[in-house]
Amino acid sequence: MRTKSLKKNKINVVTLGCSKNVYDSEVLMGQLRANNKEVAHEEEGNVVVINTCGFIANAKEESVNTILEYVQKKEEGLVDKVFVTGCLSERYKPDLQREIPNVDEYFGTSDLPNLLKALGADYKHELIGERLTTTPKNYAYLKIAEGCDRPCSFCAIPLMRGKHKSKPIEELVAESEKLAAKGVKELILIAQDLTYYGLDLYKKRNLAELLQALVKVEGIEWIRLHYAFPTGFPMDVLEVMREEPKICNYIDIPLQHISDAILKSMRRGTTQAKTTKLLQDFRAAVPDMAIRTTLIVGYPGETEKDFEILRDWVKEMRFERLGCFTYSHEENTHAYSLEDDVPEEVKQQRANEIMEIQSQISWELNQEKIGKTFQCIIDRKEGNHFVGRTEFDSPDVDNEVLIDASKHYVKIGDFTTVEITDASDFDLYGVPVQLS
Repeated sequence: MRTKSLKKNKINVVTLGCSKNVYDSEVLMGQLRANNKEVAHEEEGNVVVINTCGFIANAKEESVNTILEYVQKKEEGLVDKVFVTGCLSERYKPDLQREIPNVDEYFGTSDLPNLLKALGADYKHELIGERLTTTPKNYAYLKIAEGCDRPCSFCAIPLMRGKHKSKPIEELVAESEKLAAKGVKELILIAQDLTYYGLDLYKKRNLAELLQALVKVEGIEWIRLHYAFPTGFPMDVLEVMREEPKICNYIDIPLQHISDAILKSMRRGTTQAKTTKLLQDFRAAVPDMAIRTTLIVGYPGETEKDFEILRDWVKEMRFERLGCFTYSHEENTHAYSLEDDVPEEVKQQRANEIMEIQSQISWELNQEKIGKTFQCIIDRKEGNHFVGRTEFDSPDVDNEVLIDASKHYVKIGDFTTVEITDASDFDLYGVPVQLS
């Protein structure tokens, strides 16, 4: 028999998926706090809001399982209400309502005012940039645009997030100033597509101008660029990166594939020759830049020859950072009309092969760092180590610098100069250096 929960109304926000969802959850929590609601992130609470991901099969499965888990808790009387928001419910709301009716209400990606209303709160327009950050205090995500206008055949994001919509520069500066006042030192710029920033608002690609405005924010020491689309990349960004010490020599540019046949089918608007030239231009403009990319293997029609072209190119380009995913056949995307003809085990085998090559490249590049000193930001203490990052590493996805906490003390959230003493394929080990 269901027993009424005795806990007072505490709203637990559960975040699944990417950094853009983390950002959205933080905005939601900031609004709830401004409405004097008690709110927590992934803790106990009698009202649960699940911010879902609907990007690929694994993410959808995790989202559905999380919804089912909290619906079960609701049936057992452990929580009172379950609300679902984010990409999965934007994309599959009618199906979810039919299949999991015991959720109190489903909301899409642009339904924040309605979600707040359901939680007994009002949407406050004046709260630009007010967020309850869930990341370590020294860094925060800054979402500079929403949605995407690109026609990539495999991607469902435009179905869930709509058309590209840039945020005005002055709004982003105001938000950054508020973050800096809370002790944030590193901004990680995110969007579905940084390359497109400003085209809708300013009628030109305006990422360089945004960066020039953000470097003036006092207290911000590092600015990092994530998710730049290769086609139409604004090259003036590289000049700003080279001239402004606050902008990390780092870029995340998802390239997805390199075989011309696959790029064409993916509707990426580029070729192997153009992509290789772009990366050569990056390295010529900013010689010590760390380039992170992500690749997809097992796309419909990917032959052994296409894969060999990709594999050889990864060896040749020697990316500092690389992730590889197996293709997920998503309904309502352009590629869904193609036959998903690469067997799952072949997809996995190809992904493993790419990551083995990258692991060796990463190990070799890391060995070159031994004996050198780097400015590191210290994110946390884990077990017997303080864990930091260089400017060439983003949180959660890249290399970490491990400092033996039994021998050295460094302050979490601060910058420290570290000498690298040892290195593995994805970790660096170091000791703090006292600068005279």
